[in-house]
Amino acid sequence: MTRPQHFGWFLARGFGPQGWGYASLDWDYDWTRPEIYQEAARTLEQAGFDLVIIEDAPSLGSPETIDLRVRHAFGGPKHDPLLLAPYLFQATRHLGIVPTVNPAGLLPYTAARQFSTLQHLSGHRLGLNVVTDTGSARHFSDAPTLDHDGAYDRAEEWLDGIRSLWRSWEDGALVADTGTDVYADGSRLHAIRHRGEHFAFDGPLNALPFTDGEPAIVSPGGSGRGLGFAGANSDVQLALAPLDEASVRAYRAKIHQAAVDAGRRPADIKILFAIQPVITSSADEAERIVAASAHPDDAALQQIARKQSSDLETDLTSLDLDCPLDPAVFGAHVSQGSIRRLLGDRGPEAPLRAHLTALARAGRISDRTGFVGTAEEFADLIEELGEWGNDGVLLWGDFHPVTLHRTLDELVPVLRRRGILRREYAAGGLQENLRAF
Repeated sequence: MTRPQHFGWFLARGFGPQGWGYASLDWDYDWTRPEIYQEAARTLEQAGFDLVIIEDAPSLGSPETIDLRVRHAFGGPKHDPLLLAPYLFQATRHLGIVPTVNPAGLLPYTAARQFSTLQHLSGHRLGLNVVTDTGSARHFSDAPTLDHDGAYDRAEEWLDGIRSLWRSWEDGALVADTGTDVYADGSRLHAIRHRGEHFAFDGPLNALPFTDGEPAIVSPGGSGRGLGFAGANSDVQLALAPLDEASVRAYRAKIHQAAVDAGRRPADIKILFAIQPVITSSADEAERIVAASAHPDDAALQQIARKQSSDLETDLTSLDLDCPLDPAVFGAHVSQGSIRRLLGDRGPEAPLRAHLTALARAGRISDRTGFVGTAEEFADLIEELGEWGNDGVLLWGDFHPVTLHRTLDELVPVLRRRGILRREYAAGGLQENLRAF
């Protein structure tokens, strides 16, 4: 029997210029206004998606590379997704909204109170994508920048502190009895006093306790420390891994072991693999797209170089396409994972053209070499992932309505006919929908 899967959308551009660089920009949506995001959120809810995760990067990067990030709007500008969330909650009734938050940028008491407010306003549909971006630290204080693992330690202290504040109202503290004129029992509020390595604050929290669960915690980290953080804290793990059976099962086993090591059950965390499919109307169209991608021209390679330059904060566009790419061009601040994704298994003697051509090359869903194919072929892949025990997938893209409809119009009916995609939501908010199957 086909297993239903959880579906989410990763808003990869964040609260930024939706449609920039594409012909769909001429639909004349204003990315700074809420309407385009509300329209997209309603579409995802109609499609039966569980949640949308809104990427964010508080920083424009190092002063030397700001122009690389803003020239083509790959790395900015971006507005604060936490402030977009209320508009999306107002436009929907069931969809979970998950803005990205940085523990360096919000003090625990302020964060706990703001998140609690949004959880109540939304009917318990808030999630938090906790990202330990060390590159943004200089915007929040002049404290020394933490290393990779140190940033996770701070995030863990931050989240533990927020949860202690959320739980500072014990069961029965909220009375709300009009007969006795007692709204709350102050003897059941805990006087939290936190003095940690990174934060100091007191409670209890001046906000109501939750009735349908705390905000869902999402995490994207793939390092050993990141997987440990997810196992101990997260309700959803944003997963990046090759989608073959061995890789999927191995990744899930690592997350589940991390959960067990933290005293949790494997079922407490949903693992959603991120995929950016290109849905075509026919197999012939898919073949044409794949064939065309095998021999990109220099203009196509330069477009890829511009995006990679933003992600890697290194100007690849100024380098000779036909010379070897020396890894020494990347500064110490650049993610090693991002560098590995660019270089792949090609040696240091490979020219930049080879690396960019590999990124340009598309593959077919039908033979599992890529993600170009028909809705039926994509549904086959999702069913296969389900047979390996998978919990669901995150589709990937901007929030322009053209992008969503190009991806979903043919796909949603196929997924629903096969019993993979939900038709109804559970009562009780995002946490209940994640636990529904």
